[in-house]
Amino acid sequence: MSKRHLIDTSRVLAIVMGGGRGSRLFPLTQDRSKPAVPLVGKYRIVDIPISNCINSGITKVYLLTQFNSASLHRHISQSYKFDHFTGGFVELLAAEQTLEGESWYQGTADAVRKNLVHLENQDWEYCVILSGDQLYRMDFSEVLETHIETKADLTVATLPVEREAAKGFGIMQIDNNRRITRFVEKPQEDEVLDSLVIPSSNYEDLGIKAQNELLLASMGIYVFKRKVLDELLENDLTDFGKDIIPNAITSHRVFSHVFQGYWEDIGTICSYFEANLDSTSELPHFNFFDMSSPMYTRARFLPASKINGAGIDHAVISDGCIISWAQISHSVIGVRSTISPGTRLHRVIALGNDYFESAESIEQHEEKGLPRIGIGANCRIDNAIIDKNARIGDNVTITPEGKDENVDGDNYYIRDGIVVIPKNAVIPSGTVI
Repeated sequence: MSKRHLIDTSRVLAIVMGGGRGSRLFPLTQDRSKPAVPLVGKYRIVDIPISNCINSGITKVYLLTQFNSASLHRHISQSYKFDHFTGGFVELLAAEQTLEGESWYQGTADAVRKNLVHLENQDWEYCVILSGDQLYRMDFSEVLETHIETKADLTVATLPVEREAAKGFGIMQIDNNRRITRFVEKPQEDEVLDSLVIPSSNYEDLGIKAQNELLLASMGIYVFKRKVLDELLENDLTDFGKDIIPNAITSHRVFSHVFQGYWEDIGTICSYFEANLDSTSELPHFNFFDMSSPMYTRARFLPASKINGAGIDHAVISDGCIISWAQISHSVIGVRSTISPGTRLHRVIALGNDYFESAESIEQHEEKGLPRIGIGANCRIDNAIIDKNARIGDNVTITPEGKDENVDGDNYYIRDGIVVIPKNAVIPSGTVI
């Protein structure tokens, strides 16, 4: 029997953190919130935590938002509709001004605190708090089982990481019962890192199969008892990772659930780009084809893609695309993309289009000397992200080669050595970037 059947998930509430301004993912977050950024052709980042909840039997989900949330609201309302009998929902709670407070969310803990009033009338015993910018597949009922078995007040999902990676995480130290005894935020000194290394004698008990030196990093995934969540938020502390968790270690029973699967923070342009490209591998780290725990998204009812004489190698092609006599390698092509003859794409993430352009619209734009929506003929594009609804003319070259790592250009940006063409950009024919 699956562990999820041992847990009454009807008494579990999930809260997905919508994130802040998303400055690390700019310019993809220029007009949308971080969870609304498209992912691997047809999904959005927020589909990952919500799908993990649904696959874990958790159907009461709140999504806390604050910045550029219009497209996120639209996606959620069109994607996640439960029947009247299960009592399930995915509901957005946007930052709001009230008589008690007029400020925006100051951090993750502050965001939850300001929305506790909306949770009061729900019947729940445990709360799972999730980040909205991570790529992973997890059965949360296993975390809940750890939480219940250890009689924990708070459980933190942790990931074994190598020493160098540990410098970018909050690192936990646990005792032989998996109780967290120490927390250090982004340790840098060798002496501190040495003291936080997991004893190799504990690997088997923790289910760790590796032989190298590892430390336990917080994944930003937490399970709280209802009463404990209320208690720990009776203050002005703003962040779970920096404030609430370290303080709780000394006052409450805080335990670790060690996760062994693939997990990636995709909150930067570089990590987002590489995670998307990894999906084009023969054996990707994250398998979207695993139908035992599928990833859900909006049903668009698009036609199958049409390929005319194109050469395609190691690519993900989404629904509704028309690709004609182009060469595409190690690339992700989003929904409704059009790619014209003679064009070559290598290591490109094309986010697709929101609509099919009508013949009338094409004619009107051509009269103004503007290219049609999509990628024109005889273009050369590599190591780039093409955001939605971009109009790229013929004979355009886009490459970061020979340029600085970070550049703000005219109708383009370079971040981490990756060219980003922003949403609705118009790149005239013959342009060289």
